[in-house]
Amino acid sequence: MKNSFKVEHRLGYRIFGRILAIALICGVIISTVQVILDAGRVSKDLDSQAGQTISMVRDAATQAVFSIDSELAQQVVDGLFAMDAVHIAAITHPDGEVLGARNRPLQQTPFRPMTDPIFDADRTYRVPLVRDDTADTVYGYLEVHYDTVPAARTWLDRATVTFASGIATALILGLVLYFVFHLLLTRPLLRIVHSVKAVDPEYPDDRLVTLPAGHERDELGLWVNATNNLLVAIADTQKRHRDAEDRVSRLSRYDQLTGLPSRDTFMDQLARDIQETETRKGVLSLMVCGIDDFKSVNEQCGFRSGDLILQTVADRLTGQLGSSRFTIARLGSDQFVIVEKGLKDGFQAADTAERVLACVGRPMMVEDQHVAMTATIGVALFPSDANKADRLLQSAEQTMTLAKQSGNDHFQFYVASIDQEIRDRRQLERDLSQALANKEFHLVYQPQISLESRRVIGAEALIRWEHPTRGLVPPDDFIPVAEANGTIVEIGQWVLEQACWQAARWADQGSPLRIAVNLSAVQIRQASIVTDILDTLHRHDIPAGRLELEVTETSFMTNLSDAVAKLHRLNKAGINIAVDDFGTGYSSLTYLKQMPVQHLKIDKQFIRDLLVNEDDTRIANTIIDLGKSLNLSVVAEGVETAEQEYYLTQRGCKLAQGYFFSKPLLPSDFERFVETFHEQLVENNV
Repeated sequence: MKNSFKVEHRLGYRIFGRILAIALICGVIISTVQVILDAGRVSKDLDSQAGQTISMVRDAATQAVFSIDSELAQQVVDGLFAMDAVHIAAITHPDGEVLGARNRPLQQTPFRPMTDPIFDADRTYRVPLVRDDTADTVYGYLEVHYDTVPAARTWLDRATVTFASGIATALILGLVLYFVFHLLLTRPLLRIVHSVKAVDPEYPDDRLVTLPAGHERDELGLWVNATNNLLVAIADTQKRHRDAEDRVSRLSRYDQLTGLPSRDTFMDQLARDIQETETRKGVLSLMVCGIDDFKSVNEQCGFRSGDLILQTVADRLTGQLGSSRFTIARLGSDQFVIVEKGLKDGFQAADTAERVLACVGRPMMVEDQHVAMTATIGVALFPSDANKADRLLQSAEQTMTLAKQSGNDHFQFYVASIDQEIRDRRQLERDLSQALANKEFHLVYQPQISLESRRVIGAEALIRWEHPTRGLVPPDDFIPVAEANGTIVEIGQWVLEQACWQAARWADQGSPLRIAVNLSAVQIRQASIVTDILDTLHRHDIPAGRLELEVTETSFMTNLSDAVAKLHRLNKAGINIAVDDFGTGYSSLTYLKQMPVQHLKIDKQFIRDLLVNEDDTRIANTIIDLGKSLNLSVVAEGVETAEQEYYLTQRGCKLAQGYFFSKPLLPSDFERFVETFHEQLVENNV
């Protein structure tokens, strides 16, 4: 056993001896270099000190020899001897006559035989004494001899410390390296060898590790031999190893980010919940909750912020619904699923959905900034909507997807026609992707009337899609689809090009009208949107003040600072900014203060029931008063009756548009309308 131990540790001893030897050699070499460099610095310092000292007394020595003042010369010499290193000092005439001198013996120390060859026993410095006005005349010489012992003593002390610390550091480093080597390699290898020796495979393997030459009796040789034994067993144990990995994989059934059950785990639990609910003749609800516009959050705030938001939502849902009646899981990406058992009817599920929306909708702090998120929920019920786990989940997911098309921050229950609606939507997406290339879009223009001057001052450009088989597709049907799949960027640029081209044509005809173009949230998020708009104006030679961009309140709330910055750049260029559908979104004075807004457009839903519904009338009045207080022009959309027009005029609304004046018109019809508007208005009043 003793011999075996020596064999196993022979490599360790060899490495230990070599590490220490190399460390000592490196320590000696580095210390020697440091000592030599330090000797050079000491020698230079000695010369520099002598030069400084001579410079200090040179003028006085010159004065003494010029005045032949032996007393002053002796004072200068005595002053030099205040320094321990001065050995001899003398002031002499050019002929060698001494005017003042002094000397003391060299200091005797045991280390002189070693330091004198390096620094010399003493160093002599002799300078001529001249005056500035007669620089060519030498009046005498100042000679100083420096004893090198004080400087050598300091150097020797440092050299001793340098050698000692260098060698000590090398020894410590060698010991540390060996200790690390022993911990990280030798000891683990020995343990591996002992473990592998215990393997007793039944059949040998054809592929063996080649034993490196020279390592037959050290740790590496033992490791290789043991590994060869292990390889013999690999073929037989490979299948069992894969089975073990599969079992481990099945155990990993929880989402690493949120800690919630994963989809597979959830589906198993859902099947059990359905079976239990079926036995008890009860009702079970399944809700798929998707965070609204989560992709934009990741793009603008970063994936780390997105992960923090998902973790916060998971924690809130667990805290809000943390009872045995609920099962919460993460399906993936921004989607969560919630199962509620023991329901009597769907009304309880609606209450839970409202709680979930409120829970997600509370502002959260993410990396030192407040973020407000909303969610959309699809709800399916067992057994009325589906009786199988996968079908029930599919129904809820489809419902959530469809619900997102009609808006955010709400929930929707499963309906039987959902499959057909989703198929129709997918076909609409395919048709929409080809509509621009097939020239199926055209613009119509709705006049904007000044209620003060009774003149047409502008037009809102509205897109229309003439589908080859469906006919006219309403914008409310295809615009959300375009925003969802990103085609709104290309379509929006086409609308801007067409509107600017039309504005330039009308201006050439003597009708310089302002054109209003809608700008979607997706377009605002584009990094190049400002440049694209300004380049379009330049191409069509349109003054910036003749373009008005309409943005909705919800289109810039995801990243308010970025949207505000871009709109400020556009406004600074001269473009007017209007808030469309004002009153239907956040209606926050905070963003109105930040945004460069010139116009507020009252949503047509408030104008439609004006003078009929007290709430709508009150809201319209409030918006008009708000516009006045902020010095903003208010535009009323959807004016359809003379009573509405009269009331808005009396209340101080500046601009209006709607069917009372004209429906959206093709360019040629719009031109005729402008020509005849005043005469028609007079006739209507009569």
